[in-house]
Amino acid sequence: MRPVTATLWAVAMLVGLKQSTSSSVIIDLSSKNLSSVPSDLPDTVEFLDLSCNHIRQLHRGDFDNTPHLRFLNLSWNTLEEIDPETFRGTPLLEDLDLSHNGLQNLLDQWYLFHTENLQVLNLGYNMFLTMTLGSEFSSLVKLERLTLGAKNISVGDFKNISVASLRTLTLCLEDDFTYEEGSLNDVHAKRLQMALSKKQTMDRSLITDALMQFDEVELMGLTGGYSNLAEQLSERKEIRTSHVYLTHISIKWEELTHFVKMVLLSSITHLSISDVALFQLPYRDTVVSRTSKLKSFTARRAVVKSFFFSQECVYNFFINLPVESLAILETSIIHMTCPNYQSPIRQLDFSNCALSDSLFSRTEGHETLECENLRNLTNLILRGNNLKSLQLLSKRVQYMSSLQHLDLSLNSLTYDSLVECVWPPNITRMNLSSNGLTDSIFKCLPKKTKILDLQNNQVSVVPSSILKLDYLLELDLSANRVRDLPSCDGFPVLNILLLRANSLHAPSVSNLNSCPQLKILDVSHNPFTCTCALRSFRSLGIRSERNGHKGIHLLSWPWAYYCSYPEALRDSALKDIQIPEVSCNVGLLAATILGPAVVLIIAVVTMCHRLDVPWYMGMIWQWTRAKHRARTQQLRPEELVGVEFHAFVSYSQHDAEWVQNFLLPNLEGPAGGLHICHHEKNFVPGKTIIENIIRCVEKSRRSVFVLSAHFVKSEWCHYELYFASHHRLSRGPDSVVLVLLEPLPQYLIPSKYYQLKAMMGRHTYLEWPQDKAKHRLFWANLRAALQADLPDAPVRELEE
Repeated sequence: MRPVTATLWAVAMLVGLKQSTSSSVIIDLSSKNLSSVPSDLPDTVEFLDLSCNHIRQLHRGDFDNTPHLRFLNLSWNTLEEIDPETFRGTPLLEDLDLSHNGLQNLLDQWYLFHTENLQVLNLGYNMFLTMTLGSEFSSLVKLERLTLGAKNISVGDFKNISVASLRTLTLCLEDDFTYEEGSLNDVHAKRLQMALSKKQTMDRSLITDALMQFDEVELMGLTGGYSNLAEQLSERKEIRTSHVYLTHISIKWEELTHFVKMVLLSSITHLSISDVALFQLPYRDTVVSRTSKLKSFTARRAVVKSFFFSQECVYNFFINLPVESLAILETSIIHMTCPNYQSPIRQLDFSNCALSDSLFSRTEGHETLECENLRNLTNLILRGNNLKSLQLLSKRVQYMSSLQHLDLSLNSLTYDSLVECVWPPNITRMNLSSNGLTDSIFKCLPKKTKILDLQNNQVSVVPSSILKLDYLLELDLSANRVRDLPSCDGFPVLNILLLRANSLHAPSVSNLNSCPQLKILDVSHNPFTCTCALRSFRSLGIRSERNGHKGIHLLSWPWAYYCSYPEALRDSALKDIQIPEVSCNVGLLAATILGPAVVLIIAVVTMCHRLDVPWYMGMIWQWTRAKHRARTQQLRPEELVGVEFHAFVSYSQHDAEWVQNFLLPNLEGPAGGLHICHHEKNFVPGKTIIENIIRCVEKSRRSVFVLSAHFVKSEWCHYELYFASHHRLSRGPDSVVLVLLEPLPQYLIPSKYYQLKAMMGRHTYLEWPQDKAKHRLFWANLRAALQADLPDAPVRELEE
């Protein structure tokens, strides 16, 4: 299928799909070697593709059983004849593609009398000698897009569509076509598309008529004749055309810059170049006019065909264009320079390119100079590039004093909070979605931000000690790792809070008391734990449904709110579950029955809880059990042959800092006196990782696993756990010690870690306390679990 045909059919299908109902029937019979229209088409069909077959004729009755047909594609067949009554039974037909066939005369397309609802008609690339349209075209009063092609275009050919107000007229210009000046005078269309064949040049009279009669002109497939086109622009001070599009073209740099210069001198306001191949790029800067009527310039999918040229000269040409809007899209540019003078550009769009953090800056010696000539810029879109440092990006734009909208989505941005950000003062809208940002992002935001998009990042909590955003109205934290509703202390006027697809189990509704201006809240698609802690949030949803737009409106309630735990309530709608009040107020019932005794018990329990007595008791109990096992469970000497270490430590590289700074000093130091084996010190160079893992496990009395979310994502940690669990059969159940560095719910552990799930379910593990006062008892407990007598054997081999 030719590009024009394919594009029109795709657009028509898209529009139709949006407007059609879910019961619409789409039938694709393309490339089925058909010689006629099938007689068994269902009467419900709305979209029918019969392209790329061998159909030569359309007969009366072919479509009598398809009264709902709206889109019909018959391109790339061998059609020569169409019966005038063919489409009598398709009153709803809106799109008809008859391109790339053998139709010969535009004066006898009588079937069009029965297509009065037709909006799109494609008759391009047939065998028409003349463009003269028959009287039947005058019946197409709803026609919006028309595609035609013939070898000769003469005055009066289009008089039968003079009453139609077309959106687009496409002319498929074949080799050796002729055009009579003034032939397009009868056409009333907003846009004229001209599709050229390879190495075909434009007719001068056709270009003249196009520029004087149409608001938008698009040239497709142009490979030459740019100088003539530029000359025609220079000869006319005023033309009707305001938008010029060049699509699927090949052009030399000198031709491109000359054409752009002529456009700058004309009355054209918008220039767009798409799917362009550039040749003979420059080594020197190209001078650009500093004033023009051109408002926007767009380059999309540009490909460079030269190996040696100055990239800086290319960038300088585009960034110095005197336009209000500049867009270079889907093009592999790695840098963009700063304008030579104060630029009039108000919008820059470099979406889906390959820009790095150095854009707009330049280096002189050891100093990096930032761009100060984009002070008029209000919108900057850098979506989908190779940007990595948010702090550096803030420096790149710090002098863009008019900047209001900044889009940095779909990059690899991070912020380490070591250096402050220096944003310009007037940014009100930030899109930082789909990056690698964490909680620290709230320390690197413009103070006047009103709309902040942080979708699809790695934010787990909104810190309480953040830079106050007094103007923030909308905050989107969807698809992050947020575990609870944030407080609005830093966002006093927040109106909209979006938290779809996070990690909220039982949102704390009390946090919303600090959000007096909040109107819209979205907490849908979260893993809700349907226990007593969820009662207040469920009540919020029910109130939102009853009160309509009064108070906080909970988006997507109730259909997107389901329980994930407990198992008995999984996939149950929050609205439909029942959490009895008595089950959540057992203390009240017990106080009524038991009186003072219950009060005393509560007092004791409260005191123990505040003093962390349960935790200390649990740790002392584990320490006692460890000492008891050490005395009673003595292995035979022959079972300890080759054992040189008290423990082998397995951990994820992400947790290496904790292991190096806390674990090893407390086990190997003077306070511990244990021999610890770990991969950074004891893996033998030259051996495979698997061999080293097996070796370390066998030479260690026990294996310590530092569990975290990173641990269960590590393939090597999986291997180490696997070998240690098998080694446990010979060394006993206490040969594996689990240390939980952070909360690790069962549903976060992959299925391949079934052994880890089983061990966590049957054995006690040590949890790393956040309270520093509990660290000493934690280390004493861990050392007690690992303390054991080792055979008198040197550890030289592993250490070497």
